Amino acid sequence: MLDVYVLVHGAWHTGAELEATADHLRKRGHEVHCPTLAGNRPQDDRSQIGLEDAVASLVQYIDSHDLKNIRLVGHSYAGMVISLASEKIASRIARLVYVNAFVPEPGESLIDMLPAFYAQTFQSMAEANNGALVLPFPIWREFFINDADLALAQSAYAKLNPHSYKTFTDKALLNAPLSSSTLIGKSYVNCQQDTALPHSMPWHPRLSERLGLFRLVECQGSHEIWFTDPATIANAIICAGRD
Repeated sequence: MLDVYVLVHGAWHTGAELEATADHLRKRGHEVHCPTLAGNRPQDDRSQIGLEDAVASLVQYIDSHDLKNIRLVGHSYAGMVISLASEKIASRIARLVYVNAFVPEPGESLIDMLPAFYAQTFQSMAEANNGALVLPFPIWREFFINDADLALAQSAYAKLNPHSYKTFTDKALLNAPLSSSTLIGKSYVNCQQDTALPHSMPWHPRLSERLGLFRLVECQGSHEIWFTDPATIANAIICAGRD
């Protein structure tokens, strides 16, 4: 049976950076959408747009396209977005798929889940850039896309855009923990060479186990597997999203 996937990008990205993976899914016959969230569009004011704005933009996209029975896939920061969206449009979602993504508890922000040095660095950057964050290339190169050669790392970095720090500090106003939800299936994809978070504070199982009952799918790759190996992450998403 063919499925409907909505791939939701992480911080500093747009939907365009997920299109290579989407193409692999489409070749398998699936319907795939890659929206760009509020806060990452060219005209967006990074000093004003917060987490709820990003969530509202995703909900509006799904509603306006009348998408149903979807596999809602969130990467990294988008774990915050799909978690909140799942309470607003639960009837449209067949399964939540987190790809090395944040899984918030009610009242928790993304910053609350980061190592202290990340939080301090991001705050200083935002204060110097009117609320916008831009990753320095050395951090991108070593922590986010460590499985790429220099040329690919540079070309991928050129596609990034400033991100709203407010989306990182806004609290996730969830009605209940994700672990308490049994109506929507949940999966977690863990790319094993992902060092965007230190392995002493891992994505899995530290954050994945917050989902309660969930399916685990693991694959080889970095945080930016969308650039380095879109075929592999597409296969992992299919395994995570299937009934």
